[in-house]
Amino acid sequence: MNRVPADTENAHSSSVESCPSLRDVHSINPTQLMARIESYEGREKKGISDVRRTFCLFVTFDLLFITLLWIIELNVKGGIETTLEKEVLHYDYSSSYFDIFLLAVFRFKVLILAYAMCRLRHWWAIAFTTAVTSAFLLAKVIISQLFSQGAFGYVLPIISFILAWIETWFLDFKVLPQEAEEENRFLIAQDASERAALLHPGVLSDGQFYSPPESVAGS
Repeated sequence: MNRVPADTENAHSSSVESCPSLRDVHSINPTQLMARIESYEGREKKGISDVRRTFCLFVTFDLLFITLLWIIELNVKGGIETTLEKEVLHYDYSSSYFDIFLLAVFRFKVLILAYAMCRLRHWWAIAFTTAVTSAFLLAKVIISQLFSQGAFGYVLPIISFILAWIETWFLDFKVLPQEAEEENRFLIAQDASERAALLHPGVLSDGQFYSPPESVAGS
């Protein structure tokens, strides 16, 4: 005998719970929603987000910094031309730094191609470059004789290793999560604007407000 009232009460409670969402939609300002959507669409037209651009700048800094350190190392060893010929034309894995420079070029090309030109939204490219960099540097430190060549035997491998892992951290914890969050906000704002357009089809003009002829003047 009490099933019908109970069902009625449950339906009433569910309708009450849905009321805040309707009130929220009514309280949304369509102008603010449209401004937010236009800002997100403007970012999409740019093709690359600000945080991704910062990542690409850091990848470029990685290449330039390793190149600078390598040029300094060439000068320290007795002149760029002589040392360059020794390290490039007569390359020796155990004593040359040319391969560390090529490793920085490899990271730059792969990461710029993946995350700037192709606008990849996955971590596999940075994982590949970091794994190759880490494996190569560990093997070079163990097998080669870099530590017997002075300070650059420590500096170049360590700096290259650190920069590769900073790039991985920055992409995985900053670029990808922030872009995903911005995309979710855009979808929520777009959905809210569509609901607001349905609830507020248009703004009433002054001509739509009138008084019937039999009403009191000024009412």
